Amino acid sequence: MFFVAVFSGCAKHETAVQSGNREQVLHRGIGEDVSTLDPHLATQANDYTVISALLEGLVSEDPVDLHPVPGVAASWEVSTDGLVYTFHLRADARWSDGAPVTAQDFIDSFQRVLTPSLGADNASLLYVVRGAREFNEGRLADFAQVGFAAPDPRTLRITLAQPTPQFLSLLNQQAWFPVPRRVIEKSGPFAQRGNPWAQAGSFVGNGPFVLEEWRPGQEIVVAKSPTYWDAASVRLSEIHFHAIDSLDAEERAFRTGQLHVTEALPPARIDAWHRDAPQMLRIDPLLGTYFYRFNLTRPFLKNKKVRRALALAIDRTAIVEKLLRGGQLPAGTLTPPGIAGYTPPRGLRTDFAEARQLLAEAGYPGGQGLPTFELLFNSSETHQLIAEAVQEMWHRELGVNAHLVNEELKSTLDARRTGDFQILRSVWIADYADPTSFLDIFRSGNGNNFTGWHNAGYDHLLDQAGQTADPAARNTLLHSAETLLLSDVPIIPVYFYTHVFLIQPSVKGWHPTLLDHHPYKYVYLDGN
Repeated sequence: MFFVAVFSGCAKHETAVQSGNREQVLHRGIGEDVSTLDPHLATQANDYTVISALLEGLVSEDPVDLHPVPGVAASWEVSTDGLVYTFHLRADARWSDGAPVTAQDFIDSFQRVLTPSLGADNASLLYVVRGAREFNEGRLADFAQVGFAAPDPRTLRITLAQPTPQFLSLLNQQAWFPVPRRVIEKSGPFAQRGNPWAQAGSFVGNGPFVLEEWRPGQEIVVAKSPTYWDAASVRLSEIHFHAIDSLDAEERAFRTGQLHVTEALPPARIDAWHRDAPQMLRIDPLLGTYFYRFNLTRPFLKNKKVRRALALAIDRTAIVEKLLRGGQLPAGTLTPPGIAGYTPPRGLRTDFAEARQLLAEAGYPGGQGLPTFELLFNSSETHQLIAEAVQEMWHRELGVNAHLVNEELKSTLDARRTGDFQILRSVWIADYADPTSFLDIFRSGNGNNFTGWHNAGYDHLLDQAGQTADPAARNTLLHSAETLLLSDVPIIPVYFYTHVFLIQPSVKGWHPTLLDHHPYKYVYLDGN
């Protein structure tokens, strides 16, 4: 068995895991390198993995179930109508350069996210605040009319547009994190994309760790912050985030004692770990959906029958059972089942006969006349396997030809932003445990839409849901909205995630959570 030599303590030289256990240095794999450490421009799950060590919002998360707990705000009150939240900031909240964290720091940060010139993809997460959407869309010029106020340096008042039960959980999304204006402006305009402030040597945060080193494509090192208000509770001395874009290479790094935690695991290795070292294999629930986006600005993809034919000609069950093998579920909807009592519609199914009929009705019988199109995905052995399977299904069942394009993550993100794609591999991991975390991204004009699809009826249903207090009535409206989305088929849901990864027994405080968040102040190492 290939595990024995590594994990029996017989290695001739001390591994990174062994020394890390002794020195409280956690080595975590993050897959591909982060796209940015600027929280207001970050969109990827692995961005949050690092940023959450460096910055803290008004509230934090309980490590077991992620319910909101005090962060920079020691306490808060909510008005009886659910519209006004008053946060009381800690007197000992500090930036890593020693300056106090103030209510104005938060207001400046929120204004930055909402300033159109920044082009923040996640600006819409702040639209729950009165006037935020109007300011972001350029329909309101005076930011003082947006629902943020600071009666004094340690009091922050936020007025919502309508009651939002999930508001406190929303505050843990990185778009809500504070940034230091005075530091950013040393590197360029405060609300300008491309400002290089968020790098080693200039980054100033307020979280439990500080940025020590960033070697792009290799490693990010953070160290325990002496200025963090709750530094006494932080047990790790350092975290090393290792960027390894190959699942096979990451698994080898774990096997040779270089990593405490991997980001993922090659599907072909799951059975071996389950057999030989099950105590190191974790398959955790995760609120996430793997899907493909259509670019509806491309002429042949404007035809809904073509899009629907491609969606129906994917055997999702074969993908999860034969390729992935990690407890994932076939996805016919955007929202995973069972979020906050919400039941998704029946959704898109596998139906090869209907797919062929739809393609013929669209004018492409047997695929004749349909141009070869591109399926773009970022580099990953798993994405490659799935894309090859889908390519074969489409060719076998419909007679159409998909050209697979494999690029680095940065290139696919650039293509997504500029619309330089036809069909794009995508993923959405929930920012908070509510259906709107998924459904809101396909509102007209949402910064994370990227499909060119917009539907006024869909937007109206979501608006109605946002103004509906009764949970059952709200879920009915959300169900109708998702039904409309799936009927128009701007996306192809493929599967619902689980998080399949490897973790050393020495890692403590790493609980299974639906969002894959693991607040680092509660994590420690015990090699005994």
